[in-house]
Amino acid sequence: MASTRHVVVLGLGRFGGSLAAALQERGVDVLAIDNSPETVQSLADELAYVVRADTTDADALSQLDVQSRDIAVVAMTDVQASLLTLTVLTELGVPEIWAKAKDLQHARVLRRLGAHHVVQPERDLGLRVSHMLVAGHMQDYIEFEDGFSFAKTDVPSDAVGKPLGESTIRSKYGITVVAVKRAGADFEYATEKTVPHRGDTLIVSGKTALVERFAESS
Repeated sequence: MASTRHVVVLGLGRFGGSLAAALQERGVDVLAIDNSPETVQSLADELAYVVRADTTDADALSQLDVQSRDIAVVAMTDVQASLLTLTVLTELGVPEIWAKAKDLQHARVLRRLGAHHVVQPERDLGLRVSHMLVAGHMQDYIEFEDGFSFAKTDVPSDAVGKPLGESTIRSKYGITVVAVKRAGADFEYATEKTVPHRGDTLIVSGKTALVERFAESS
């Protein structure tokens, strides 16, 4: 069994608060920190470990043993506070730091100051929904920084009833079918012998433009 991960979430606005709650539901040991007593009080019944502290104060974070956590997430909206908090976490030696960015300029500064991963929730959600709207048969979509994507989509008509090893999906579209799901069943890893049927759902991967083209053709 995998060991429990220990995460600290700093800043408990809509993003930070929901992230902390979701992590806790997944069995992660979460320490949640915010400078607002009202915010901390509002989450006291939802989160097991939520405390009020100044996230830009190195002594305060050190006393909370933040440096022993596997991952820290800088989730506040205020740019100055997030940059100062990131600097403190870096100085304390937290091994992995995620940070929420307000915009692209904020994201660049966060990376320069030592953030290992930077997310822009509003922008990322907008991009995700735009891809799903444009590619009408795309049911879900994830894009990575290097232009590589995963998508959940329908089976194209020219691939129905054929083993993947005999279909032209890879040669025609340049993507890889990772898994197939039939109605009422779990996803199964795809092999050359897997035969997709009409109504099945595919998980495909590849370069973003190719994944979009495949989803549009499904």
